[in-house]
Amino acid sequence: MNFALILFILLVVSGAMWLLDVMLLKRQRVAAAGRALADFDAKNGDARALNQPAVARERAAVEERLTRRPWYLEYTASFFPVILVVFVLRSFFFEPFRIPSGSMIPTLQIGDLILVNKYQYGVRLPVIHTKIVDIGLPQRGDVMVFRFPNNPSQDYIKRVVGLPGDKVEYMNRRLTINGVPVPERPVEPYLDEERAQYRKQFVETLGTVEHRIILNDGPGVPIVQGYQHTDPQACQYSPPEGVTCIVPAGHYFMMGDNRDNSEDSRFWGFVPEENIVGRAFFIWMNFGNIGRIGSFR
Repeated sequence: MNFALILFILLVVSGAMWLLDVMLLKRQRVAAAGRALADFDAKNGDARALNQPAVARERAAVEERLTRRPWYLEYTASFFPVILVVFVLRSFFFEPFRIPSGSMIPTLQIGDLILVNKYQYGVRLPVIHTKIVDIGLPQRGDVMVFRFPNNPSQDYIKRVVGLPGDKVEYMNRRLTINGVPVPERPVEPYLDEERAQYRKQFVETLGTVEHRIILNDGPGVPIVQGYQHTDPQACQYSPPEGVTCIVPAGHYFMMGDNRDNSEDSRFWGFVPEENIVGRAFFIWMNFGNIGRIGSFR
């Protein structure tokens, strides 16, 4: 479901009805009410002298009935201000997402409800995703939401590992960027409660960002080229050891923090700049863990 498109259609329809009401229909209702009230006053002059409060209440009821919006405007024009606020906030500032998988464990858990900054990487027009204002670019280590290159209707979330022009190597479960091994240090094992087992955990440093990654016991998942790779000429696969890629201009190499359980750039290639949605930065709710709230990197 393309929620952005649905919201845009609702905005256009409700906005058109709101504008029609303000420019024409409301004036017609007021004019019709004025004529009806003048007729009411002419017919009820004697009654007003006998019971002014009762006549005033009846007159007010007639005015309210004739000037209120009809049902079709109540279900369209009345919602326009709310839809406009939601559309602007969601399209240009912050958008909520729900984490559907465990590919970013331990940083993000399944069911986390997160906020994504929509303007940090530039202001884009909704629906068509065209950038109109340059503000900044993704940095190594950012957690980024993007539209999956092989299915743009589907949103993915991964960590930015390789920037345009970088040489990214992932060999024998070790990450190297531009010939320099990415620093990592072992920490306490991670308890995978779903599988009731411990997994190896490391603190990795990408750029200025320290974050945790986890690895399965054993040799890990073989790195092989996916069926739909965005740029197979840019990567050299050496199964089962790993892959070496040169990130094309205007593209990014993404990886999940759950390294052995993440479908990412190692398999399907690169994320083009036009597919960027924004930078994820805050967990605001997880219904399975109410106390899980706060910023992350």
